[in-house]
Amino acid sequence: MDGGRSGLGALRGSRLLTTSPDAAALKAALVAEARAHGFSALGVTDPDSIEGARERLQTFLDAGAHGDMDWLANEPSRRASPKVLWSEVRSVIMLGMNYGPDENPLAMLEQTTRGNISVYARGDDYHDLIKKRLKVVARWLIAQAGGDVKVFVDTAAVMEKPLAHAAGLGWQGKHTNLVSREFGSWLFLGAIFTTLDLPRDDADVNHCGSCQACLDICPTDAFPAPYRLDARKCISYLTIEHKGAIPRELRTAIGNRIYGCDDCLSVCPWNKFAQEGHEAKLAARDELRAPKLADLSRLDDASFRALFTRSPVKRIGRDRFMRNVLIAIGNSGDLSLAPEARRLLEDPNPLVRGAAVWALSRLLSDQEFSELAAASNDNDESVRDEWAAGISASPSWPGLSRPSTP
Repeated sequence: MDGGRSGLGALRGSRLLTTSPDAAALKAALVAEARAHGFSALGVTDPDSIEGARERLQTFLDAGAHGDMDWLANEPSRRASPKVLWSEVRSVIMLGMNYGPDENPLAMLEQTTRGNISVYARGDDYHDLIKKRLKVVARWLIAQAGGDVKVFVDTAAVMEKPLAHAAGLGWQGKHTNLVSREFGSWLFLGAIFTTLDLPRDDADVNHCGSCQACLDICPTDAFPAPYRLDARKCISYLTIEHKGAIPRELRTAIGNRIYGCDDCLSVCPWNKFAQEGHEAKLAARDELRAPKLADLSRLDDASFRALFTRSPVKRIGRDRFMRNVLIAIGNSGDLSLAPEARRLLEDPNPLVRGAAVWALSRLLSDQEFSELAAASNDNDESVRDEWAAGISASPSWPGLSRPSTP
């Protein structure tokens, strides 16, 4: 969901397609080359294949459903049409790389004293890995047939999921994410735009049927209707893209999810055909599978950067990450984590201090919390608001009594 980086520049060759093998043979060789570099799926579509995408995007933007993601609203016409982005493009090559997990991501939600990091972020940053692989495949294509190419990985003004649907890699499910009959929910996407005219693939068919498991499982009801997402309520957006305090009414639903959310992906029935990913650099690191919240709460900026080196988690910074950890601590119900939250009341960043206040309001008795509030002299208005909200909040958790002072 990060729009802060632009797509790669053009790679250029001098040969023409007319001097290369015929287009069908070239495409078959391209598929083989892509697979040799770790891509699991490849399809080709026309640049004009996503009719209606601009209207759907504009409806999304008009509703404000993009939240803080202002980059989505910048020049939406470029995002909705590859030809507006690059007028010379004649074919769009969509590639997918499987990152299927080796365990059920939903099982981690039971471990409330440990942080749940989205499957895609437990290994190396896929942006960097796929960018390098796409450039290798693109250079091969130039060497074989000439022409110009541009490659994109997720962060440029390219609507990868509609294009992947049009190229036959899968279809957009009711949760708006791509679903593949072969790989389920677990495909990273990349695109190669080329001036070559390659044979097209047929668009995939939507196989969701009457199933709405992905909608039903969403903890924050982020889907106002099938095939529509309100990012402002999405846990992935809230824990990654959102820069400020997470709305109070959504915090309890976040549980122990400290970076992203896999619920709607994990529950999809098409995952029964999914395969475990084989790219070692994308595999989960042991230290990121189920890290202890207590350990994470002690990270300073240097240790945060060290732990998440090469990981996409690093991009949100230590303070936003600590906000997420404290929300999870507040949801843990574990009184032994209260000292960690209490220590962070002295953090230099008010976003962290405010989250620490909320965590303590969930873990401490009314008397203990009131005594802390009375002793607080925080000069930041947002932190003072958290103290006031904690004092006025109901003294019980949903389905569970707040602990009382002995």
